[in-house]
Amino acid sequence: MGFKTFSSGDAAADRRASFAETLAHLGDAAGAVEALKSALELSPDWAAGWYRLGEYYEATGEADLALAAWRKAMALDPSDPFGAAMKCDLVARVDPITDRMPAAFVETLFDQYAPRFEKSLREGLGYRAPELIAEGLARAGLRHADAALDLGCGTGLMGVLLRPLAAQLVGYDLSAAMLSEAQEKGCYDRLEKCDITELALIGPSYDLIVAADVFNYIGALEQVIGWCADALLPEGRLCFTVEAGDAPLRLMASRRFTHSQGYITDLLAQAGFAPPQITEAPIRQDRGEDVMGLIVFATPAPRQAPLRDDDRNEVMA
Repeated sequence: MGFKTFSSGDAAADRRASFAETLAHLGDAAGAVEALKSALELSPDWAAGWYRLGEYYEATGEADLALAAWRKAMALDPSDPFGAAMKCDLVARVDPITDRMPAAFVETLFDQYAPRFEKSLREGLGYRAPELIAEGLARAGLRHADAALDLGCGTGLMGVLLRPLAAQLVGYDLSAAMLSEAQEKGCYDRLEKCDITELALIGPSYDLIVAADVFNYIGALEQVIGWCADALLPEGRLCFTVEAGDAPLRLMASRRFTHSQGYITDLLAQAGFAPPQITEAPIRQDRGEDVMGLIVFATPAPRQAPLRDDDRNEVMA
């Protein structure tokens, strides 16, 4: 996260923090700690500074001091835009571990990331989740959707592929900067800024809901999958990717979540979906290694027709 964009409001403190960043960049984490501590003496209520101090302490191997700094950051800003709670859980290895990202963290992360998002994903990480979903929809024979929803639409990489299929295409995202990038593509009929983990129930509205590389930033999926089940028309489709893991839900050092195939299958069944089609494939790279993902296609389970009076009488007999 671009720490330099979070000013303390005190020019002298910011200069000391900038020097600390330089020391950290040169590999002198201990020196960075001392420099940033002097900045925090001038600006003790600077949440971003305390968060960064925790990262410096982590680099020096002083886990207890790192935890204390991150907890101070959370106390100063409970919305946790830096993801300090997740850092605490990862370092302390608590159980149970965080099961969702703070909305403020996700919004801050992607607001900063938006201008370089596509170049970073495409050129640096070999990102291909939208293409994998589009290929799966083509294999399933989907040629048209009256109303499609791109959940966590980001800059619109998925929307460009959905546009030829959808009579109406809507995009939801938490980041205003990402939505601005998506707006420039001109492929959406409507874009809305919202937290997709806190959506109000709307009833059957869409015959296609897609979430490409989104749920790994949410964690526990019960609420959003339940919302999707409610928002899908009876013959609709839900398509999404997750990063594959061997535990139902796990927070990784990347501060993204992995999910197991068993967790996804059970969750969809509980939400009223038929057994899904799930394939495994690389969806991006991380440090030169393939990140394996699950590409999931699900449809609502057929609803049983209510029993007629003659049927009830036969059952009772």
